[in-house]
Amino acid sequence: MKKIKGLMVFIFLVGFLGCSSDSPVEENSKNILVSSVVINGSNIVDGKAKQLGSAVLPNNATDRTLTWSVSNESIAVISSSGLLTPMDNGTVTVTATANDASGISAEKVITISGVTGPPVFVDSISVIGTDITDGSTQQLSVQILPANATNKIVTWSVSNSFIAEISSQGLLTPKDNGTVTITATATDGSGKSGQFVMNISGVTPVYGTTLKAENMLLWQRNNGGWPKEPYNDFSGYDRVQTSAEVTTANNTKNNTDTTIDNNHTVGELRALLSAYKGTNNPAYLEAAERGIDFLLEMQYDNGGWPQYYPLRTNYSRHITYNDNAMGNVMNLMRDIFLKRNNLDVVDESYVVAAQTAFDKGIQVILDTQVTINGVKTAWCAQHDAITLKPADARDYELASNSGSESVGIVRLLMTLDNPSSQVKDAINKAVAWFESVKIVGKSLQNVGNDKVLVDSPGNVMWARFYTLGNYTGHTYQALFNTFGPNEPFFCSRVSDAEGGGPRKTIAEISYERRNGYSWYGNWPASLIGSEYNSWKNKHGI
Repeated sequence: MKKIKGLMVFIFLVGFLGCSSDSPVEENSKNILVSSVVINGSNIVDGKAKQLGSAVLPNNATDRTLTWSVSNESIAVISSSGLLTPMDNGTVTVTATANDASGISAEKVITISGVTGPPVFVDSISVIGTDITDGSTQQLSVQILPANATNKIVTWSVSNSFIAEISSQGLLTPKDNGTVTITATATDGSGKSGQFVMNISGVTPVYGTTLKAENMLLWQRNNGGWPKEPYNDFSGYDRVQTSAEVTTANNTKNNTDTTIDNNHTVGELRALLSAYKGTNNPAYLEAAERGIDFLLEMQYDNGGWPQYYPLRTNYSRHITYNDNAMGNVMNLMRDIFLKRNNLDVVDESYVVAAQTAFDKGIQVILDTQVTINGVKTAWCAQHDAITLKPADARDYELASNSGSESVGIVRLLMTLDNPSSQVKDAINKAVAWFESVKIVGKSLQNVGNDKVLVDSPGNVMWARFYTLGNYTGHTYQALFNTFGPNEPFFCSRVSDAEGGGPRKTIAEISYERRNGYSWYGNWPASLIGSEYNSWKNKHGI
């Protein structure tokens, strides 16, 4: 872990807007539901088991699997694959139900005859096979007792389809070196099964790849992190890289432009873990774990994360809540120790480290909540890594209480299952602050080609930046002294004709900044309403 000493860090928590609105959004694949199911099969006249078939439409339905059942198991039982085994003469209704959310099912009445006596159920199954040392296929078999069992048909399965696959006849085909458990399950309704643990070696595996994951491997730096450029919005990962881009990526492996800004590093390693789940390609898992190592290394001892690591000499050294940078990292850490969202595949050694990192992150959030006139309020978009006080970022992003970034921080605190009294107090005080600084009856509208603050009865909004209680020693102390605490303020760039420093109205700053930044918004609206009420009800507050 990075020691805080004299150098410190920037970037931190939870979901919002910020220096840039560029943020990758992954599209969910469209879920195509089953529209109809038809059961194929005829009556049984010889008392023997019969495999029923099915037709599921449309052919491109996302999940075309079915659950089979019968109306009377004293007449017949049915396996998960639709194998109908007679128990007695009579009639049963067979039902096949789609496993997706469509609710579609089909029924078929089957008349059974030719059963001459009670069935003899399987009592035990032994799977017969040997370890594979040359990577070749192997035909497995079973020994079923009693020998006169009525139905000796079994279904086959393997514990890890990335290591091997098995046919319905028990032919096992290795795909990678490792260990699998092979299971043979009776289809006669007895519920009996047998298992065999097989060690497989001698396989030369061929792993699947995805274009996006391969490009992310290409652009990963040697320290385990990723840069924000050239793919700030992640779109460049979705296309084949030019020869010049490949050369650039390989020649910049040692660059130290690695960051968590705009979801980078976290976004790449999450995509790699998703690709690993689909391909079992160990290169993707290894790269993701290197990314986790990078994130753990860059965390300050006080719990904060810098925006860039190794540390730079500018404002990116601060602990920063802007653009949800630290929040993205903390949510990843929580997924690691809860083993969810594809983070269950990483090495077990990361669990304790991730829990510790997350807990330290929560503590620094509590430690950085701004107090004005003895009352806890909100948070700045970035805090000094040593003093934990609000800090300036870009020349128009001065130390302040943030009406946007603070929302994400509170939301993160609200997700804690067992919040401490300190966490509850921080949430309550922040919500009270949001209520106290809301702006009622005004809105920012486009008038011609300019943004203008106008009267708007009933409208509620918040400013991006609110003044703190003390600006002693600040570059713009004289200007800030004209404000009281918790007043909205606005800034031009220092290089603009209007000059730097806080202004009381948006009309006083440069046209470019007035129209090129989010100075007002409704960020806390749902937080202090339904979300806060639900949180209080959940915790009996």
